[in-house]
Amino acid sequence: MSAAVRGIRGATTVEKNDREEILEATLELLKIIVKENDLISEDIVSIIFTVTNDLDAAFPAEAARELLGWKCVPLLCMNEMNAPGKLGMCIRVLLHINTERPQQEIKHVYLRKASQLRPDLFLL
Repeated sequence: MSAAVRGIRGATTVEKNDREEILEATLELLKIIVKENDLISEDIVSIIFTVTNDLDAAFPAEAARELLGWKCVPLLCMNEMNAPGKLGMCIRVLLHINTERPQQEIKHVYLRKASQLRPDLFLL
């Protein structure tokens, strides 16, 4: 199989709108995604982060840029849609990666209360 761009989804939650808590939860999520998918930063094409409207104390991308040192990876933060019944205090991520692995071998990671979002995907 030749290399392709694949997406890796993940999400986590925090207990409060606190800068350190947002960065720590994002760092934990990214580290597990990297470990479970055997990634290096050069594999990552870009990352999109979203947060629910109740989180504004920090940009999750700071965890990737400052704590993991991913200064060359394009990062973008956005607000999640404010849909009825949504899970609050939630940080979501979509990593675009270059890989030769088929989609069924990609491991998606949902932590804490976010594990309820996609029970059909691989969960930790």
